[in-house]
Amino acid sequence: MADEERVYKYKLDFYYQSAIIYLVTLIVYGAIRGSFVESRFEYVLDDPVMYVIVFFVVVSFSALVLNRLRDRRLIFGGNAIIFKNRYREHRIQKDRIEWIHIGREPGVRTGGVFQVAVVKLKGRRRLFRIRMGRYERSKELAVDLQNLASHIPGRRQRRWRQRRIMD
Repeated sequence: MADEERVYKYKLDFYYQSAIIYLVTLIVYGAIRGSFVESRFEYVLDDPVMYVIVFFVVVSFSALVLNRLRDRRLIFGGNAIIFKNRYREHRIQKDRIEWIHIGREPGVRTGGVFQVAVVKLKGRRRLFRIRMGRYERSKELAVDLQNLASHIPGRRQRRWRQRRIMD
């Protein structure tokens, strides 16, 4: 792995799409429910469906703005993986990684063999999950994670107890 830093930005496509879809829905519904009175267009503001759609528009644009402000990034550099956003930074040194498992995430039906990388740190019980589809250039991210995983031992396989069946 090279010593240069590789930055992977968090994708905001979903947030943009949902905000635009809700806004278009609001405009279309408002156009259909509106009425022309004396050559003037008036909205019907006492419609509860309009309030629900406005609520979804406000929530989707709020989520978009908040995620845009957070500016999340995943950085591979030197001897560390860095989870960084505008407000804080979490650095994981490579020597602290116990194992890495790269594969599919159970229960998720998205395409691709490499959906998630599970990282286990020494002395920490919780796992880090890096969902590759959530970052730009996910194929390059998968290659970087595979290169990192090749230098770190794999996940131990669970040993299942075999039961003896009494006849």
